[in-house]
Amino acid sequence: MTKIAPTLLCCISLFCSTQFLVAQKKSEVAADTVPKIEKFGLRVGVDLAKPLRTLIEDGYSGFEIVGDFRVTKKFYAAVELGNENKDWNEPYISANTSGSYAKIGFDYNAYENWLGMENAITLGMRYGVSTFTQELISYRIYTDNPAFPTETIYDPQEFSGLSAHWAEVIISVKTEILNNLYLSLNVQLKRKISETEPDNFANLYIPGFNRTYDYSQFGVGYGYSLSYLIPIFKKTELSQKESPAP
Repeated sequence: MTKIAPTLLCCISLFCSTQFLVAQKKSEVAADTVPKIEKFGLRVGVDLAKPLRTLIEDGYSGFEIVGDFRVTKKFYAAVELGNENKDWNEPYISANTSGSYAKIGFDYNAYENWLGMENAITLGMRYGVSTFTQELISYRIYTDNPAFPTETIYDPQEFSGLSAHWAEVIISVKTEILNNLYLSLNVQLKRKISETEPDNFANLYIPGFNRTYDYSQFGVGYGYSLSYLIPIFKKTELSQKESPAP
């Protein structure tokens, strides 16, 4: 009996020590594994660049509404709707363009957020369509004969029902500045697919596509947008807690 007691006490001590180590290990795993909440919903906002351009640039006015909906963890369905009015004043021609446009496509978020952050660096594609009107206000008849001075013709002509289609690649950086409020910057590279042109007059500016750069099929654009996320549902997944740097 005296020999069994120390052995029993030793077994009890070993058992308690084992249980303590297992519990400690579980608590460490629980501490290292934290829930990560992913928000899914509709994000809507406005492009700040166009109202700012309206204030500082003579002969221009425009606005754009932006929106996206998170479909999966990385992919977003996206759309932009806008309207632009642009005067075109050059030494040999004066014209005006006005119309509306729509762009629809998707964004892919290539940025892996830290825990608790909702930022994004996205690469996306859009299909754009614009309907607009061009008005030729005046033009000069070119001549290189000094005996006949250049003559400016004032004969306003309006060409309505024009349209253009294009594809574009868009790169965007979005930062959550407040809860569900995002500020973003984007640049766009566009490739014209088709357009209708007035007789004897080229489209100098296409709403949504921007200027045509001397009949080139390519265009560029940029934007600054402020948008708000309307959360519809959330998904929770376990994420490993990052260890502090040594």
